[in-house]
Amino acid sequence: MRVAYFLMSFVFLFGFSQNLLAQSDTNEAIEEILVEKKKENIWKTLAKITYKKEYNEIMGFKVDVPVFSQDVMDLEGQVIEVKGYIIPVEGYKSHHEFIFSAFPYNMCFFCGGAGPETVMEVEAIDPVKFTSKAIRLRGKMKLNSDDINNLMFKIVDAQMIKEKKK
Repeated sequence: MRVAYFLMSFVFLFGFSQNLLAQSDTNEAIEEILVEKKKENIWKTLAKITYKKEYNEIMGFKVDVPVFSQDVMDLEGQVIEVKGYIIPVEGYKSHHEFIFSAFPYNMCFFCGGAGPETVMEVEAIDPVKFTSKAIRLRGKMKLNSDDINNLMFKIVDAQMIKEKKK
């Protein structure tokens, strides 16, 4: 009787542990999908801002100051991945510092085709060669609502991510 009880307990526990392992694998797969989704939607998240008018001492008039949503504030200091386009802007002389846009050059913020939430400054660890094709970057997100001489978003310690061949 003890042997039968032991075997039944063993079968039950073995089946239960297999179920937990399968559930763990499923949870990891779901987490991976959510991380990928978040990467794809980073520009949508960054668009979750409003503006308020504030008097600027240096400029001598009221300027639009960004008010970041909680979703955007949650990205502060986080390592993010973002896909976009390098925008050649005078004043950014190296391949270590440049402007990055959700849209190609002919549709970007600087051409009047998009809002300021669609561009960010980049400080790269290694030089990133200019290309007109979309690239993916990984770096630490910094938010700026105080300095009107810089963009609202900046990625520091950025690195280009090589796209996996499919």
